[in-house]
Amino acid sequence: MHESPSLRVPASPRPRVSFKSGGRKEEICSYFRKYQLKQTMNEQQLLARIIINPKIFGGKPIIRGRRLAVEHILGMLAAGDTIETLLESYPWLEREDIQACLVYARRLVAHEQ
Repeated sequence: MHESPSLRVPASPRPRVSFKSGGRKEEICSYFRKYQLKQTMNEQQLLARIIINPKIFGGKPIIRGRRLAVEHILGMLAAGDTIETLLESYPWLEREDIQACLVYARRLVAHEQ
């Protein structure tokens, strides 16, 4: 008979799991739910860098209270500027700020809050 190959989970620890063993499928699902929750928590931390203040730029999303709009960062990236160029142009800007802009845009497109 043909044995099903074992499934490798891409993050450490990398458990070797065969669907033949009972209850292991639920273990895998639980593992991925934890990974997804961890990723969501990281996104929440990144999104905390994006501020909406009605007194600045008419309420457009900005980065950490600075007068730099998320749309400006996205526009520069869309125009072909690199992250390194952005970091050089704005010395106070951090890589995580740029990542926060991308997460914000993804969630907006996906209609997530």
